Amino acid sequence: MIIVFWLIIWQAAAAAADNRILLAGPVQVLYAFAQNIMQPGFLRTIGSSLARIGAGFFAAFGIGLLLGALGYRFRIAGEVLEPVICVLKSVPVASFVVLLLIWFGSGRLAFYISFLIVFPNVYVNTIAGLQSADAGLLEMARVFGMSRRNRFFYIYRPALMPYLDSCLKISLGMSWKSGVAAEVIGLPDHSLGERLYMSKIYLDTAGLFAWTLTVILISFLFEKAVLRLVRAYSAWKPYPTGQAAGSVRTACAGSGDEPGTVTISGLCKSYDGRPVLRDYSLTMEPGQRYVLMAPSGAGKTTLLRILAGLDHADAGHIAGMPERAGMVFQEDRLCEDCDAVCNIMLGASAADGKQIRREAALILPESCLDQPVRALSGGMRRRVALLRAALSDAEVLIMDEPFAGLDEENRARTAGYLLDRLHGRTLLVTTHRAEDAELLQGIKVPLAFYGSL
Repeated sequence: MIIVFWLIIWQAAAAAADNRILLAGPVQVLYAFAQNIMQPGFLRTIGSSLARIGAGFFAAFGIGLLLGALGYRFRIAGEVLEPVICVLKSVPVASFVVLLLIWFGSGRLAFYISFLIVFPNVYVNTIAGLQSADAGLLEMARVFGMSRRNRFFYIYRPALMPYLDSCLKISLGMSWKSGVAAEVIGLPDHSLGERLYMSKIYLDTAGLFAWTLTVILISFLFEKAVLRLVRAYSAWKPYPTGQAAGSVRTACAGSGDEPGTVTISGLCKSYDGRPVLRDYSLTMEPGQRYVLMAPSGAGKTTLLRILAGLDHADAGHIAGMPERAGMVFQEDRLCEDCDAVCNIMLGASAADGKQIRREAALILPESCLDQPVRALSGGMRRRVALLRAALSDAEVLIMDEPFAGLDEENRARTAGYLLDRLHGRTLLVTTHRAEDAELLQGIKVPLAFYGSL
């Protein structure tokens, strides 16, 4: 109804002006539009402009993504490109038009102008999106040795896509506006810009409006098609591939007293001058279960982060810690839009979805396995995090309050499952509940020093 209202206003204004050169009404414009469609070169005109402007857009999109990723990954690349991006964002389009006409002529002007308009937006939003990736998930990826492919699909891609979606909504329209304007200036053969210019020359206002309507429709359809493809890609959630061997956890690694033995000697850690761990030592024999007993704030999480290679000790030595660990963090650290099976597979050494599903169903309701984990209860999410660690091929499992949020029945059930899946691996669990130590039949190990954090 709103559109009909404005069409009536437009027609009334055209009737009042009573001058087709000054203002053509919607009826005249639709008639001119129909005539344009019947012209033999109509599709060629659209295809020619679509090829130029579309090529400029896609080139800018691809190169912007690539250089944005390089600028995020390598600081020097970002510093080198920053002045270029500032220039592209600041210099008026008219200046670029004049320079490009001198350098390359009119035939490719629309391509270059479309490229220069879109590229800075894509580059800036790519860097912003990658920088917004969840730091906790990136730490999880380091500990489990996730492959680059899995890191991209399940951590970086979800962070990047909202930025690209917003960027594309702006850039798609801008590329067509600037591209057609460049065609009006350059007048390449068989282009929408040429048709607009010729309508101006012959004072054909109805034709001018009709070709403008054509530009609007093509721009609208182009935008919808591109956004649909990008959003379909964003919604695509293939199951993870198997993990690559090894990880970045090389700090403090060495040879234990015997194969599988992990030795912690004189470990010290302070934050802002406040000690959290002081001269802490522990020897973990292969295949044993250790329950680190201490109240909240005593440094349990700090010790586990040092073992996992996420923090560095101020002093001391850790020997025998393998390169990969299966870890349950203090937080669940799950990929929120992925289902439970997908999240578990992110830590698994082999990507067998059917086997993972069977294992998960032992301690999780089968009805929840295909739901995004954001829809699960806190207790279910905790069990997903525990399954991710237990089903990894890590020789040492370290778990920070793994039964937090579980009722007594599920604590016992989950603890029993964990014991069945240890297969001779070393387990270190932190808790402040004596009941958890009994469930795991583990060796109670207190922290010798309770820090102030």
